[in-house]
Amino acid sequence: MALDPLLLEVLACPEDKGPLLVFADEDLLYNPRLHRAYPIRDGIPVMLIDEARQVDEAEHQRLVARTEHEPIASTLSAAPSADAPSDEGRA
Repeated sequence: MALDPLLLEVLACPEDKGPLLVFADEDLLYNPRLHRAYPIRDGIPVMLIDEARQVDEAEHQRLVARTEHEPIASTLSAAPSADAPSDEGRA
């Protein structure tokens, strides 16, 4: 079951608040910065730090290598870029 694209736009790692790599075929969301994998169970991301698992260096390298050869989605894809105008100064 595919994750809702709107959910992927706002889903972030609960610890560092950064984007996650989406490995739908492995039912996995992955934070390469912390080497942490979050499971997807029955189409629902389990975003609890206690339910995540640490990924060893070999698996980390495998997952990162997949991003170089396959179109792997990332969460927070709709996050504002640094070039986007801000709302500062608007009333």
